[in-house]
Amino acid sequence: MAKLYSHSRLNSWENCPKKFELRYRLGIPEETEGIEGFVGKRVHEILERLYEFVAKDQVPSLRRVIERFDAIFDENYDANRVKIVKDGYDIEYYRALGHRCLQNYYRSHYPFDQDETLGLETHIQFNLDPEGRYGIQGFVDRIVRAQDGAIEIQDYKTGEYIPNQKRIDADRQLALYQIGIGRRFGDAPVRLVWQYLSKGITRVSTRSAEALEQLQENTLALIERIEAADQFPAKKTNLCRWCTYKPLCPAFGASEEAALEKAQELRQKENANQPRLL
Repeated sequence: MAKLYSHSRLNSWENCPKKFELRYRLGIPEETEGIEGFVGKRVHEILERLYEFVAKDQVPSLRRVIERFDAIFDENYDANRVKIVKDGYDIEYYRALGHRCLQNYYRSHYPFDQDETLGLETHIQFNLDPEGRYGIQGFVDRIVRAQDGAIEIQDYKTGEYIPNQKRIDADRQLALYQIGIGRRFGDAPVRLVWQYLSKGITRVSTRSAEALEQLQENTLALIERIEAADQFPAKKTNLCRWCTYKPLCPAFGASEEAALEKAQELRQKENANQPRLL
């Protein structure tokens, strides 16, 4: 059975090998999450729900969409678990960010009949190598058949940053999903589409068969380097502001043993919670 990687797992290694070790090698879960990720999850949930209603010819009003967002926002928000890192920003700013994302999307796509939804939150999984040692998995926000017959692999983004076209054309995540989808929808051309919801901007890219083959080879090579690694140095960047592993990170004063002790503590708790067989 293939050992599965995801884009986020690969990204974790590239951003900081120490965080990768703590999360994926030692199995220490993140105890908190950033508010940006929290808002993103809620917006994704609402858009998935929206298209489920569209499929039933029951398009909700924008007011109802926003009301439902507020409801699940409040149901899930926990100030002890969801952290706001940026100075000068409060919870209502991020609620308004969610509103803006949904309003931009709703107004640009209403009445939601420009294309055909083929999949929502579709799970993708495939092997990278013929031997089946390593595989990639992930979830596509929305798969679409456009009016011109092309298949679109769509991804929702709720952040403020909008990459330029050069970065879009080098993006790995949606191109890997295209490999995973393969010929599922025949020989139709495939477009990769990013919806930057907070600013109502769409970015589009395509990949040649040669580019996808090279991406598959490069991704396999990256995984093989990760698997062979025995050193996991911390990489200090601006992303450290959002990292929940700082209490266990040597770059922030933790001992090298702290993470091992934490992992052992978690395993002991897990074993204690296992039912005993008589």
